[in-house]
Amino acid sequence: MAAPELLIPWAEFLLCAALIGMAGFRLSRYGDVIAEKTGLSGSWIGLILLATATSLPELITGVSAVTVAAAPDIAAGDVLGSCVFNLAILVALDFLHRHESVYRRASQGHLLSAGFGIILLGLVGINLLLADKDIVPALGWVGLYSPLLGLLYMFSMRAVFLYEREQMASFAEEVTEQYPGIRLRRAVMQYLAAAAVVVGAGAWLPSIGTALAETMGWHKSFVGTLFIAAATSMPELSVTIGAVRIRAVDMAIANLLGSNLFNVCILAVDDLAFLPGPLLSHVSPVHALSAFSAMVMTGIFIVGLLYRANTRLFRTVGWVSIALLLVYLGNAYVLYLHDR
Repeated sequence: MAAPELLIPWAEFLLCAALIGMAGFRLSRYGDVIAEKTGLSGSWIGLILLATATSLPELITGVSAVTVAAAPDIAAGDVLGSCVFNLAILVALDFLHRHESVYRRASQGHLLSAGFGIILLGLVGINLLLADKDIVPALGWVGLYSPLLGLLYMFSMRAVFLYEREQMASFAEEVTEQYPGIRLRRAVMQYLAAAAVVVGAGAWLPSIGTALAETMGWHKSFVGTLFIAAATSMPELSVTIGAVRIRAVDMAIANLLGSNLFNVCILAVDDLAFLPGPLLSHVSPVHALSAFSAMVMTGIFIVGLLYRANTRLFRTVGWVSIALLLVYLGNAYVLYLHDR
């Protein structure tokens, strides 16, 4: 194949990732403005508003992958790969937070989101293994796990809302107005415009992923888990960098954990849109590796949050971040070996 033909899908992929990244930064800024103007805490806005908006690429990409592109492996790989990638972003957050370990600075309230994340990921991982044995119960063309994922997601949102509501009064007393010149209406319009760019780029990604897999001779599960997942996680990365700049560490962590909760729920939406049958019965069982890797990484985060060690290797990141990075790289390497 000629060199220009090899470069085209990579150029399209990088352009799409850049669009999602720039729009994600604006989501971070105007999400923070909306949080201030409405009196919601940074943690709450990160979990609900930002986490939902920054997960729109996964949602649009997944639905497009199972309908237009007929590539369910890209849909599953994108969702679970994004969960792994989001937790790896904690390494970048720890590196950028130079004052102290980010795990000492973060609120222990994140344990609630992390715990629900492990439950949802575990449910997906188990059903992926069961699907490989053709013993997944179904409701019509939808796997029984899909309504369970939806119900668990709504329950987790309710639980986090009740927890955050108790924290709002103290948050309002601590924070001073940072955006006096930006009106709520303008912030909402800018937020929606940035979300529209994210949606448009997300709809473009499945066709790019399919072309990339065909051009490079890779399996769609590998492309979806590593490359498409990284592209759709650009908003989370942009939000993290933006949150560090405004010293909103809890907002960044809440966004990452909340995005993972929403991402897993996206599998239920993809399953509903995938008419040939239960989605997890039509994808490679290797995706279970990403689900369990995300569970291990979430467990590592919980240990770091409770242990609160301040040791930093070569004044860069702590041992918790090193462990997260090793799990991420190990997951990528095993997927690469499986794809060969």
